[in-house]
Amino acid sequence: MSDAMIARELKEGVLILTLDRPKANAFNTPMAVELQNAFKDAKKDRAVRSLLLQANGKLFSAGQDVSEFGGEGHVSFRQHLQKTYNPLVLQMRQLEKPILASIQGAAAGAALGLALACDLRIGSPETRFVIGFSGIGLAPDSAVSLMLPAIIGLGRAAQTAFYNEPITAEQALAWGLLNAVVPADQLQQTAWDWALRLAQGPTNAMGLTKRAFNKALLSNLEEVLDYEAHNQEIAGEGSDHKEGLAAFVEKRAPDYAKAAAGK
Repeated sequence: MSDAMIARELKEGVLILTLDRPKANAFNTPMAVELQNAFKDAKKDRAVRSLLLQANGKLFSAGQDVSEFGGEGHVSFRQHLQKTYNPLVLQMRQLEKPILASIQGAAAGAALGLALACDLRIGSPETRFVIGFSGIGLAPDSAVSLMLPAIIGLGRAAQTAFYNEPITAEQALAWGLLNAVVPADQLQQTAWDWALRLAQGPTNAMGLTKRAFNKALLSNLEEVLDYEAHNQEIAGEGSDHKEGLAAFVEKRAPDYAKAAAGK
């Protein structure tokens, strides 16, 4: 049995990358590196004309698997991000081939960043996006702080970040976060149809268009990723994260005010 957490299939010019780490497709470091390698190979392979990023199971991905950190909070978030999501997001945005995300269920935390790094996103009525970081007392990373406000607006991004409110499929479609919403039983076929249409199109011109969009709207992406890592290192040492992580492990509501007061 394969230990791969990212399934690959190349069909008619479409490279299908499937997240496959039960139960919630939560990322650990090996999974993030495996996805990095998949995008690295896709860049070099002329047979790959478009990419479809999807997932097995009921969820797209719960984001980072916090159990990888041992539950103690003693981890350099900066070093972790520099090894995992920062290079991954840069790869995705710098890959001059179109990337479509097919999102069923929730995309949370770092997985939201990966969804945002794709060029197009489609979902079903069950799709939802959760920033998630504030749920354990952290700040956004994985370029969420740049790309989410760019797509849905600063006020909406602030509301969803501060209150950790899920963005529903209906909201995501209205706000431009999803390009389409289709019935759940049609999502897989629709995603394939879209990805195949991309592969059959002028992908060199699409790559140049993507390069131009990056220059126009995301020219500071690398700088923002580095600053997010700096902020996350600070957040990781704060009382908010210690309380948020403890509450998560203990399956209770966090009391940030009490933790800040040292009680």
